[in-house]
Amino acid sequence: MLKTFLIGIKDLRLAFRDRAALILMLAAPFVLTLGLGLVTGRFSGSNNSGLSDIPVIIVNLDNDQLGDALADVFTSVELADLMEPAIGSDPEAARQLIDEDEAAAVVIIPEGFTQSIIPQQSAVAAELVKIEVYANPSRPTGAGIVKAIVDEFLSRVEEGRVSGSVSILQLVLSGRITPAQAQVAGAAMTERLQTNTTDSALAITINSSTADGEEVKFDILAYLAPGMALMFLMYTVSYGGRSILAEKTQGTLPRLLVSPTSSTQILGGKIFGIFLTGSAQMLILIGASSLFFQLKWGDPMGVIILVLAAVFGATGWGMFVTAVARTPAQVANVGMSIMLIFGILGGSFVSLDQMPPAIQAFSKITPNAWALDGFTTLALGGTLTNLSAPITALLSMGMILFLVSVLLFGKKNLVQK
Repeated sequence: MLKTFLIGIKDLRLAFRDRAALILMLAAPFVLTLGLGLVTGRFSGSNNSGLSDIPVIIVNLDNDQLGDALADVFTSVELADLMEPAIGSDPEAARQLIDEDEAAAVVIIPEGFTQSIIPQQSAVAAELVKIEVYANPSRPTGAGIVKAIVDEFLSRVEEGRVSGSVSILQLVLSGRITPAQAQVAGAAMTERLQTNTTDSALAITINSSTADGEEVKFDILAYLAPGMALMFLMYTVSYGGRSILAEKTQGTLPRLLVSPTSSTQILGGKIFGIFLTGSAQMLILIGASSLFFQLKWGDPMGVIILVLAAVFGATGWGMFVTAVARTPAQVANVGMSIMLIFGILGGSFVSLDQMPPAIQAFSKITPNAWALDGFTTLALGGTLTNLSAPITALLSMGMILFLVSVLLFGKKNLVQK
């Protein structure tokens, strides 16, 4: 055990003596975080994070019960601090404003939307008319929030419509009401549906305080800084894996076996060194961003446990790449590619909410996505008890990849005399 620890400490020292490695491990994520902070206005006080006063244009061509209800949601008191709605009448003009970056999104409620959901008694059920959310790609966060509000509204409409229709149908089939009375019940259902959807704004509120009553203000850097740190963490673990193959090529690993040190201790020490390097990288970046950017990461214990879990999962990927590759150059090339791919899939550049469902599902194979979700939870006032899902996923990911890597290492006889 002591030998494993000493080998890990030795690799940690070697990693921090490599100036080129330090640039990519520490300087690059720090500088990128600084640049993104300047772009988002974090350091100028303009706060373009997209989490307050989101400009949105409402074009209500329906002018009926549900169309008016959705428009009322965006102008409700509950969303006054979140939304900055403007009323439009021309869909094309509204889309043009989005293209000119004047708003985050436009919500177009087409004519006949209410009739397609709850047709009048004498009318034939019309084909479903869909609401259009025309999003601004340069404001993904704000556009995503607008879409989430519309989705919440529509889900409540559909829930009320289906439950009401089923209830009326059961009453008719059981003989409790006649078909004529069903029409009256349908009219009452329509009124209740309108009332419920108008009140649905109450379900779309922002919780700005913790359970202790402390106010929470989300800092956009609380999303950007972990995203950059996690992306370059993948470089660190691949760098450590590359050193294993490099030492084998140079004959360092076989020479270690001349001493009374087993291959298990050597490989374990190498893996432990990668884990220590990744943990040191993350903790240094967290400390630096806290010191220079005044960034509050949240519950300290939650941050530490999440960092260790994230590094564990990332180290598993580093070992897997090393076990599959044949040369140090292959590890470097594949590791750099995985760093960028996982950075994109994990949400380091674009929020996962703005990606297609298939990409969102595929992102779960990355430690970036799980860890970033955990860091965002902490930044919004969460604690260690709220991190069970990401921590469990990261630990499971690392364990599975370690087991697969050990099997591949055994077949390759990576550490041999």
